Amino acid sequence: MKDITDALPPLGEAASTAHGFGDAARGAVYRAIAERRDMRHFSREPVAPEALRRLLWAAHHAPSVGYMQPWRFVRITDAALRAAIHALVEEERIATAHALGEREDAFMRLKVEGVLDCGELLVAALCEGRDKHVFGRRTLPEMDLASCACAIQNMWLAARAEGLGLGWVSIFDPEKLGALLGMPEQARPIAVLCIGHVDAFYPAPMLELEGWAGRLPEDGLTGENVWPQTPDAAS
Repeated sequence: MKDITDALPPLGEAASTAHGFGDAARGAVYRAIAERRDMRHFSREPVAPEALRRLLWAAHHAPSVGYMQPWRFVRITDAALRAAIHALVEEERIATAHALGEREDAFMRLKVEGVLDCGELLVAALCEGRDKHVFGRRTLPEMDLASCACAIQNMWLAARAEGLGLGWVSIFDPEKLGALLGMPEQARPIAVLCIGHVDAFYPAPMLELEGWAGRLPEDGLTGENVWPQTPDAAS
């Protein structure tokens, strides 16, 4: 397997601008992007409170369309509530497996979450009252979801820089999870975030290591003046 640094784009010389980062800081940003992983295996070591605060700071400083800041986070500290969330995830995992048909057995062999093992468990959700935000959403109302995803990505990259793993679990019924957490009617959970210490980061995305899928080639995802040709999965 290739060294993980092979995934980094060639940095070359620093851009000739007064606003660019130095080489070390610039390289660290790209390294965090390259080494970020959707983690499923955690140790039970607690996450330091100050580290969690930094991750939430990173999330709250994400960009959002119309500056609407639609993200909300619920920190799960009650063991019984964590177990109930795990039960919802397991229920949907089985339903998803059935829906996959011939890939059911392969899916059931995958570890898709670390809800019971991670040091911290957060639920990320879209807030209520989003309809009042028209700026940037009149024709693209789903930009609230895109904004919330930016907050999660900020947290993900910050976690990697902290040496912490983060896994985004989306296998659950949002209505059931929202009811479990007493969310307002218009709010909607979009992610169960498992955060914690790990023994090692996967050398490549776990689904790639398991042969489930490959990364699509970059050249096939960007077109110049025309729609790009649909690429095949990387071998």
